[in-house]
Amino acid sequence: MAETSASRPASTILLLRDGAQAEIEVFMMVRHHQIEFNSGALVFPGGSVDAGDNEIVARSDLYLGGDGLSESDRGFRIAAIRETFEESGILLARSKATGAPVDARRAGEIADAHRVALNEHKISFLNILADNGLQLALDTLVPYAHWITPEGMPKRFDTWFFLAAAPPDQLGAHDGRESTDSIWVSPREAVEGGESGRFKLPFPTTRNLIRLAKQGSVNAAMEHARGMSIVTVMPVMTKTETGRQLRIPREAGYDGEVFEVGAVG
Repeated sequence: MAETSASRPASTILLLRDGAQAEIEVFMMVRHHQIEFNSGALVFPGGSVDAGDNEIVARSDLYLGGDGLSESDRGFRIAAIRETFEESGILLARSKATGAPVDARRAGEIADAHRVALNEHKISFLNILADNGLQLALDTLVPYAHWITPEGMPKRFDTWFFLAAAPPDQLGAHDGRESTDSIWVSPREAVEGGESGRFKLPFPTTRNLIRLAKQGSVNAAMEHARGMSIVTVMPVMTKTETGRQLRIPREAGYDGEVFEVGAVG
């Protein structure tokens, strides 16, 4: 029997804003076709927890909202904010001096000065925060889902999904490296695009978009998430005559237990 590969800790953020058509919108990006995992897919910003994130965990002066959280939980949140900044330029942080949220102008200045170097590993996120007098706003993140890649897959992730209201006027833009396009899109439109072939959506992304589409505003979505009990989802995959079948816990709240899929992302 093949040995099951270990799952890597990872985080992703569903950045939300209220749209013009009485629907919420979420920030999503198209993964570069040369990226090994989920190439070409429409996804939320995010990625693996790395050693630098754990170094920030040890620096409690560099974040707010970590009270009552384990070191692991803080690491997931820090990674989520870092990856979102790397991939979109959106920064969920506050001024250490005033406690005020970083506004769009300041976030843009910090992104222009440091985002490329951060992506090229020429500067650490810890140094960016310290040098600019910033504290990460961990308290703006609300846990939304916890998915673990099925056993048997060659690359596996242990991923926490968080909701966050996008800071006012921070519109975000893809980095041109890991992602080649970015959009603000309603969950409904994204799901319809997946069904029509306009978008390539990984299975967990689709399920979370469908759940999110039931909420009519950012406030409603955030309140719903705060009241949820997070059930870990590790799909069990079996092959069928028409493709693959995934079984997930019904109590996870995805309106079903068994789903037919053509491929697993």
